[in-house]
Amino acid sequence: MNLGALLKVALRALAVNKLRSALTMLGIIIGVGAVIVMIAVGAGAQARVEEQIRSLGSNLLLVLSGATTSGGVRLGFGSNLTLSEDDATTLSRELPEVIAAPALRGSAQVVWGNLNWSTVIFGITPEYLEVRQWELAAGRSFEPADMAGAAKVCLIGSTVAKQLFGGADPVDQVIRIRRVPFTVIGVLETKGQSMMGTDQDDLVLMPLSTARKRVLGVGTLAKQRSVGTIWIKVRDGYDMKAAEEQVRRLLRQRHRLQPGQDDDFSLRNLAEVASAQEASSRVLAMLLAAVASVSLVVGGIGIMNIMLVSVTERTREIGLRMAVGARMRDILGQFLVEAVTLSLIGGLVGVALGVGSAFAIGQFAGWRIELDFEAVALAVAFAFAIGVFFGFYPARKAARLNPVEALRFE
Repeated sequence: MNLGALLKVALRALAVNKLRSALTMLGIIIGVGAVIVMIAVGAGAQARVEEQIRSLGSNLLLVLSGATTSGGVRLGFGSNLTLSEDDATTLSRELPEVIAAPALRGSAQVVWGNLNWSTVIFGITPEYLEVRQWELAAGRSFEPADMAGAAKVCLIGSTVAKQLFGGADPVDQVIRIRRVPFTVIGVLETKGQSMMGTDQDDLVLMPLSTARKRVLGVGTLAKQRSVGTIWIKVRDGYDMKAAEEQVRRLLRQRHRLQPGQDDDFSLRNLAEVASAQEASSRVLAMLLAAVASVSLVVGGIGIMNIMLVSVTERTREIGLRMAVGARMRDILGQFLVEAVTLSLIGGLVGVALGVGSAFAIGQFAGWRIELDFEAVALAVAFAFAIGVFFGFYPARKAARLNPVEALRFE
């Protein structure tokens, strides 16, 4: 008996008990749908993490100033300005594998007309944009004259631009930061949220000299060249771990720290942090898919149970087929095709349900959803394998029945 004839017989047998067939397929439908939804949600989460990693920049090290203690209270890293512009200059000069960009951070109310917005202020050097791989959406970047003359110019993030200017062009507009007028010379490209969930576009960048003298000035002369952080980009082709050790060694040498003495700064390898977060996201996606796959196995067990019941109910039919010349492989093929047909139909319905549910979750829950053909094909292939695996035993049992005993079966 050819495959077409077996398929026709299988469909006719399944149509006799439509409700039972539908209930049998329900496990496969739910299983395939759940697998597709979980893979889509997991892949969306992983893609979101990868976007956040790219938005930070590649091969980054972050050096934070040291901690200080006031009245027995430890204030954490960045509270004691132990880093300086000279540290960043020395790192770039002495270590050819890195580019260092100092930054001074603070917060202020930004005012334009009758609108205002509280945001983060960064005093930077031009290297900061290169290290962070941050392009401009409009306007120009800082020039050497701006840095040398502590010019009252700034770049703003897209969030600040939206909150203050709405749809108007911010370039060449004058805003006030702590009562100091600044000309907006450019708008930064959108970067979105960081890995910590903060809005990277809610900021104002200005020359480091301007920030220190006019906005974020430090009171004592000893701190005039101090900075809170140094962003470091390791050039392509260099080992991140080796570069990290070189940076640590040079900073300890500059700060005259003795062997065994603790660092007066904090050095963080953002590539390792990003890699760990990406790995955890990948594991989560695989775990979600594995949990959803359990539903498929349950659906397969349901198919096996129903097929065993079907073999028992149709024992006389099997004996009659054997009596008129049906071979063992014909009976085996008939029941195996029935099981696979149940599984495949359930799989296709589950695909439709899963794709629809994934898009609904993305629409109403606002989650990032990533659907690809491979995930759908894998779910259908798994459904087919479930049908073969769990349908083989009932089909083999039917094929090995004794024709005489089968005809006598009541």
